[in-house]
Amino acid sequence: MKKKNKYNICVVGVGAVGIEMLRVLRQREFPVESLRVFARSARRIDVDGRDYSVEAIHPDAFSGIDIALFAGTEGEKGAAVTYAPEAIKRGAVVIDNGADFRMDPKVPLVVPEVNSADIKKHQGIISNPNCSTIQMVVALWPIYKKAGIKRIIVTTLQASSGAGKQAVEQLKEEVVKISAGGFNDLHVQTANKAMPQQLGYNVFPHIGGFSEGGYTSEEWKLVKETHKIMHDKKIKISATTVRVPVRTGHSESVYIETAKPLSAEVAKKILSRAPGVILVDDPAKSVYPMPKDSEGKDETFVGRIRNDCFVKNGLWLWVVADNLRKGAATNAVQIAECLIS
Repeated sequence: MKKKNKYNICVVGVGAVGIEMLRVLRQREFPVESLRVFARSARRIDVDGRDYSVEAIHPDAFSGIDIALFAGTEGEKGAAVTYAPEAIKRGAVVIDNGADFRMDPKVPLVVPEVNSADIKKHQGIISNPNCSTIQMVVALWPIYKKAGIKRIIVTTLQASSGAGKQAVEQLKEEVVKISAGGFNDLHVQTANKAMPQQLGYNVFPHIGGFSEGGYTSEEWKLVKETHKIMHDKKIKISATTVRVPVRTGHSESVYIETAKPLSAEVAKKILSRAPGVILVDDPAKSVYPMPKDSEGKDETFVGRIRNDCFVKNGLWLWVVADNLRKGAATNAVQIAECLIS
């Protein structure tokens, strides 16, 4: 990419992630010459009191664009499948938050704190990993460099916003109905039904479709994407992904077995200096990461770090991040920042 003082940027999609991309570009003061917003249909939207004109997407709209940020759609073929080749043909570099290109061997899958060097290998498109993968590798990479990692067992507790605006509305409506009923009946039906189960006052272990070995597609993303980002397919990874009644902010209970012994205290020191990580670890004072405190923030929060009492190299971590920001929009903008640097 030709070095410039400012760049012509477009954001494709105005769902939860697209809106957050607009917010993050402004907050991080990305050097924008012009900013255009594309979606299926033209309209005007308001983001934090700022008015944006949304244009109907078409191939020629990418003429003159330097970087195209595709907000992506999990669970179905995203707009990047149709329009990324058109953007690249017209000289843009595509950063795609969707799942369509992540495992393509020709497409870098990037978390800047971990593998920013892979950006140089791009052939017009760079993929943003899945939200739950991003925060996990940000937390584990500093430990991996120090002591190696042989095994990861992770249970995610994922917020409703990870399934989109309708899922957030479903949660809100369910909570209101149950509360209005005096908690006499915890079973409710709502107009918004974005998720396969009720989420208000409930949790369920079902994110994505069930596939190989009885694991969901979301669980396999944690396996395959981590292998690709960390360039180590020897790590044994097993995951369970759970939807929880939280608006925004994914939490993860992560268990690792390191190749070399590593005490919890040393792990804390490593993570306290790690880029993109904030250590929040004083359980005696009830201080640890929580999703409500991560909302609107770009960092990955880590706490409850402790050694396994029965396995020599076992270590537990509790990892929390805003899934719409570091888990999607912020990571994409950080890739763009690396790209222009």
